[in-house]
Amino acid sequence: MLDAFSRVVDQADKSGSYLSADQINALSAMVGDSNKRLDVVNRLTSNASTIVANAYRALVAERPQVFAAGGPCDHHRNHAACIRDMGFILRYVTYSVLAGDASVMNDRCLNGLRETYQALGTPGDAVASGIQKMKDAAIAIANDPNGITRGDCNALISEVASYFDAAAAAVV
Repeated sequence: MLDAFSRVVDQADKSGSYLSADQINALSAMVGDSNKRLDVVNRLTSNASTIVANAYRALVAERPQVFAAGGPCDHHRNHAACIRDMGFILRYVTYSVLAGDASVMNDRCLNGLRETYQALGTPGDAVASGIQKMKDAAIAIANDPNGITRGDCNALISEVASYFDAAAAAVV
């Protein structure tokens, strides 16, 4: 896993060049936004069980045929695995937000996830819908202006959304 700083240094080293002004400015902006980044990670982490539980309940209500008797996820172990996996994905989203880089999520969480769900007979579109529900909840929580570092968070919220989008795309 490379954080944003390591990734920039690695790229410069491979090309045998100094850091460009644009690279330095981008890293400087990331440092300037570090409190907002930490606030978002803290909010998502503090609300993780609620985000996952509510997304799971909404998914079951939306797709009862998947979780009902005879459906691909009809056993209580499958319900528990679904909740566990949603929690894993959310946890890796928070790691990615903190690092400013999705490589840890891609390598340790999403790599092979589609194939796993296919092998289990779990519909990838249902998993993607659950991830979308977590994304919606996470963004609502992260965008709440109360008790958070003031400033424009549009780029950071867009980044958070991109990690959820990558996770949803990885399972369909």
